[in-house]
Amino acid sequence: MDPEKQRAIARKGGQSVPDEKRSFSQNPDLAARAGRKGGQSVNPAKRSFSRDHALASEAGRKGGHASHGGGAQKRSAPL
Repeated sequence: MDPEKQRAIARKGGQSVPDEKRSFSQNPDLAARAGRKGGQSVNPAKRSFSRDHALASEAGRKGGHASHGGGAQKRSAPL
C-alpha cells in the first residue's frame, strides 16, 4: 500500500474519536493505572524486559530502527 494512503487511513481512525472521549489523554492517572494493571496481569516469570535489561534495550533499538529508519545512527552521522 502507498505510504501516503496508509497515513490517510490512520489519520481517519484518530480523528474519529472526539478529544473529550480520549480518556487516557485527558487523565494521565487513568492511563498509568491501566498500564500498571496490564503489566501485573503478566506472570512475573515471563516479564522478560524487567528481568533482562539488555533484552529490553535491544528491543527498543529494533523498534527505533523500524519506526524511524535508523534512529540515532542516522542523526549522528557527520555532515
